[in-house]
Amino acid sequence: MAAKPNTDYDPDHPPLTAGEKAQFAWYVARMCKRGIAGENVYQADLEKKVDRLLDRARERAEKNARGTK
Repeated sequence: MAAKPNTDYDPDHPPLTAGEKAQFAWYVARMCKRGIAGENVYQADLEKKVDRLLDRARERAEKNARGTK
């Protein structure tokens, strides 16, 4: 029996669109590549991009949650 998907809004894990998932995977892959290059490699730029991506998804999910109730 398949589990029922959780439709409740969770601010820590906002739902991502397909494009956002691809972009998130790309940023994480680039961070991994830089991590392989060395421990002292600058990654804050990619971390900021991931944070902005999650913030946009969080805002969109909050907006959609307000509109449906």
